[in-house]
Amino acid sequence: MSLLTVIGQLMSGMGMTCAIFFLTLLFSLPLGLVVALLRMHRNKVISVITRVYISIMRGTPLMLQVIVVYFAPYYVFRVQISQSYRFAAVIIAFVLNYAAYFAEIYRSGIQSVPQGQYEAAQVLGYSHSQTFLRIIVPQVWKRVLPAVTNEVVTLVKDTSLSFAIAEAEMFTIAKQISSKVASIWPLLAAGLFYYIFNLLVVLVCSRVEKHYSYYKI
Repeated sequence: MSLLTVIGQLMSGMGMTCAIFFLTLLFSLPLGLVVALLRMHRNKVISVITRVYISIMRGTPLMLQVIVVYFAPYYVFRVQISQSYRFAAVIIAFVLNYAAYFAEIYRSGIQSVPQGQYEAAQVLGYSHSQTFLRIIVPQVWKRVLPAVTNEVVTLVKDTSLSFAIAEAEMFTIAKQISSKVASIWPLLAAGLFYYIFNLLVVLVCSRVEKHYSYYKI
């Protein structure tokens, strides 16, 4: 197997890894906020159901969740599984998992905002939705950015778990090539990609944190 062939195959896997990463963030970040609000809902039933969901997502392995999401349509509803569903199953599982983690991060941020902020907004005539969107959300976003960054870094590495249902992302292809050529270099190349990807993620998140920081040095 030539070097160009190896690089080409790894690049195709890199594209899948990037797709999983960006689509997971695109859907899990806003979904996490919705889950956080449901978690703090005054209705006990809604709050308890949301807590159970978060507990399951955080208390079971992501790999298991990917497998369950992929095979559940067949074993539960007897629906035939197509090859194209593999990617969708990975995205669904990742989004549901990371939304639970982001929900707890958002919840801690929302609860850290002083009650006086809500009272001041009420005095100024803001509605509940205006208070939340214009006053609370900007403050929460600044407070939770470091924790969100940690989860985003973890997501880069977790994309490799899609191999559980044979979705050919970067690490899966690297393992296949490594077995064919009997060499560890494809795996090291994949490891280097994850490291560089994480460096870029941290750099971008650091810039965002600095931009929104209260204290700029």
